[in-house]
Amino acid sequence: MDKGLADSQHGKWTISDSEDEDNIIPPTPQKDSNKPKPKLSPKRNEDNHSVKEPSAPSMGSEARKATHVNQTIPVKYESNPSPSVKRKRETEEAGWNLSSSDDETPPPAPKKEPKKSDVNPKKKTEDKRPSSPHGTSYYKEEPADFFETNLLSMNDMYRFYLNKVTGIPKKFNTGALHIKEILSPMFGTLKESVQFNYCFDIPWMVEQYPPEFRDKPVILVHGEKRESKARLIEQAKPYPHIRFCQAKLDIAFGTHHTKMMLLWYEEGFRVIILTSNLIRADWYQKTQGMWMSPLYPRLPEGSPGTAGESPTNFKSDLLEYLEAYRAPELAECIDRIKQHDLSETRVYLIGSTPGRYQGPAMEKWGHLRLRKLLSEHTKPVQNEERWHVLGQFSSIGSMGLDKTKWLAAEFQRTLTTLGKAGKSLASPETQMLLVYPSVENVRTSLEGYPAGGSLPYSIQTAQKQLWLHSYFHGWHADVTGRSNAMPHIKTYMRVSPDFTQLAWFLVTSANLSKAAWGALEKNNTQIMVRSYELGVLYLPSAFNMSTFPVEKNVFPASSSSKCFPVPFDLPPQHYSSKEQPWIWNIPYTQAPDTHGNVWVPS
Repeated sequence: MDKGLADSQHGKWTISDSEDEDNIIPPTPQKDSNKPKPKLSPKRNEDNHSVKEPSAPSMGSEARKATHVNQTIPVKYESNPSPSVKRKRETEEAGWNLSSSDDETPPPAPKKEPKKSDVNPKKKTEDKRPSSPHGTSYYKEEPADFFETNLLSMNDMYRFYLNKVTGIPKKFNTGALHIKEILSPMFGTLKESVQFNYCFDIPWMVEQYPPEFRDKPVILVHGEKRESKARLIEQAKPYPHIRFCQAKLDIAFGTHHTKMMLLWYEEGFRVIILTSNLIRADWYQKTQGMWMSPLYPRLPEGSPGTAGESPTNFKSDLLEYLEAYRAPELAECIDRIKQHDLSETRVYLIGSTPGRYQGPAMEKWGHLRLRKLLSEHTKPVQNEERWHVLGQFSSIGSMGLDKTKWLAAEFQRTLTTLGKAGKSLASPETQMLLVYPSVENVRTSLEGYPAGGSLPYSIQTAQKQLWLHSYFHGWHADVTGRSNAMPHIKTYMRVSPDFTQLAWFLVTSANLSKAAWGALEKNNTQIMVRSYELGVLYLPSAFNMSTFPVEKNVFPASSSSKCFPVPFDLPPQHYSSKEQPWIWNIPYTQAPDTHGNVWVPS
C-alpha cells in the first residue's frame, strides 16, 4: 500500500467531529427506507446490525444495527477509477455527520439529499433484503459431515471452543462448534432457553433449533427501543413461543452487548457465554469463541439457594448479574438457577452492567472487577514487567487525546495486576500489544471487504487517536486455520516474554472501549459503565496450575490437553510500515477483495 493511499485512509480525511463526544446531540432519527444505500455492503456496527437509526456519539447507541439487512450489490473493482469519482467520494465523506464510535456505532445517513442514482426507489422490506453483501446466494448449506456427531473431540478441561468456519480445511473445525450443534440433543433434551444478545435474526435463529425443540419457549433479552424494538417484535409474530425481555439502558449510548444462552434441559441446565450475534453472518466465516459450561444437575429437593456454589463463586456472580437487569421476566430463571448445582465451574464471571458505581460496588463490574480477581487469585511472577499484556477485539472506542487518559492509565493498571503485591501504578515497562485487523487482513479475508462491516472503527475516532495505532498488530491465526476468518471474538491475556505461558486468559463480549469496560470519574471515587457485557476469566489457580502453557496444535482438538488453545498466532506481528488499521467508513478502491469487489461506503 503506497504512502498516498495510507494517508487517504487516515488523518487526511477531514470529517468534522465534536471534541467532546459526550455532549453531542444525536441527530433526528430517520427510517432506513429513506437512507441512501451503501454501494457495497451495509453500514454495519461492531455486531453486524442494520443501521436502524442515526448513530449517537461515542459509547455506542441503540442506533446501530446493520447486518444481513440493508445490503446491496457489491461494486466491482476497476483498475483505473476516474479521479472525478474519487473527488466526489471525498466530498460525500466530508458531508457525513458521524459519531466517534466507542464500540460499534454505525454511521447515520448522509445529511444531504441522496441522488436518484444512489437510491433504489422501491421501498425494501427487511425480509426481501439479501442476507449477505454478496447477495442471497452467498451462504452455502453446510454438508452433513460439517457437524459433529459426538463429543469425543471436545476439550472438556477448559471448555473454550471456537465457532466452526465455512471454507477452511475440516481439521480446523474438528472440536469447534456451530450453533446447530450447541442446540442439538447431543448436549441435552431442551425444554426452554433464554437468549441474551445484541443482534437477532429471529427466523434464522428459530431454524437453528432442531425440529423437536423448535417450539420450546424462548426468551430474548435485548436492548432495543422504539422503532427497532417494534421491528424485533414484528419479526417474532410467526413464533408464539418467543417472549421478550428489554434490558434497561438508562445511560446514554449504552448497548445490550452481552451474548449468553441459558439452556434448560430435562437433565439439568447449561450456560454458554459467547461472542456471536444470533445472525447467520456471525456463524459463517468469522472467528468467534465461547465458553460452554458443564451440564449442571438439579440440587436435591429442599437445598438452600446458596448450595451448589463453585470455588470461583460463579453461581452467586451469575445471579447477581441477572438481578442487575431488574426484570420480572427473568425472575423464574433466577429461581431455577438457584435449584441447580454449579459447583463444577472453573471460570470466573466478569460482567458489565450500566450504572455509576461507588464504594465496594465499584469492583462488581467492568475492568475493576477484573482487577479485583487478578489481585485476589493470581500471584506475582518473576520478571513480571516483561510479561506482555495482550488485547484482541473487533471494535475500538474513543480513548482520549493520548494514552494517559485511559488506556495506559486505569485500563493498563488493571491488565498488569498480578496478586496483591502489584505496583500501585501501571508498570510502564510492561508492553501492551493490541491485535486488530489491518486493511489488508480484511481485503484478503474469506468474506472480503464486507467483513469490515463488523469492524466498526470510524475515521472520526481514528483521526483523534493516531497515537493508538503504534500498538497495533495484525490478525494472523494459522494455528487455528483462521487467518482469513476475521475476528469478532474478543480476548485479553497476560503472556510470558517468550509467548509460551499465560498468567490468565479472558474471552468476552467487551471490545476496547470505555463504554464496555467502564471509566473512572470523580477523582477515581466512581466508575461509570454504559453497556451490558459478559465474559469468563480463566485463572491457573482454579485449575491447580501456576500458568497455562500455550497450545501449539489447537486443531484437531484434543480432549485431554492441558495447554490453552489461544485462537491466534503468538507472538503477534506488528503492522508493517505500509499497513493501516481497518477503518470502516472510508473507501478502499485501490485493490479488489477476494470476491473482486471494492469498498465504497455512501
